[in-house]
Amino acid sequence: MTDIDLFAVDSADLARLRARLVNAADSVQLLDLAYRIVDTPIGPLLLAATEAGLVRVAFQCEDFDAVLEDLATAISPRILRAPTRLDEIATELDEYFASRRRVFDVPLDLRLSSGFRQTVQRFLPHIKYGQTASYKEVAASVGNPNAVRAVGTACATNPLPIVVPCHRVLRADGSLGGYLGGTAAKAALLELERAA
Repeated sequence: MTDIDLFAVDSADLARLRARLVNAADSVQLLDLAYRIVDTPIGPLLLAATEAGLVRVAFQCEDFDAVLEDLATAISPRILRAPTRLDEIATELDEYFASRRRVFDVPLDLRLSSGFRQTVQRFLPHIKYGQTASYKEVAASVGNPNAVRAVGTACATNPLPIVVPCHRVLRADGSLGGYLGGTAAKAALLELERAA
């Protein structure tokens, strides 16, 4: 006699149940954060959004479970995997990695940054696709030329990498500097943009 799992649910039924849960939570405004994971040429990315817009892009090296826990603490524990709510940014990322998109149009929720960090992060999209700026140039551009280290910190803590292009900020000597997703990812993003 073989063991039979009386509580087994096939994957199609499970997907339908998840979709119903997301729709029900969304319809009564219980879904504060939606997330999904997308595959990209630089590895999987976790995308998370609130009603206001995209709030987080995370690299796999950041540990997606830890990122979700941080979001639950910082924003709301009412978080569900709801891929369709992030279709627009997933499409825009696909277009970016296929060299068909140079600017992201999705609404952003910048609540995970404040003060000077947010000032820097608001400036970063002004560095044009395929171009770079030094940390010093960014500091001068945001009105605080002596805040080179603070610009580095703002880039290192950018909750929306790629979409808010901190990868376009380099050291004064042209070397990469650090990057949340790792220097290989930063180099790949810069090469993608240079080649387009």
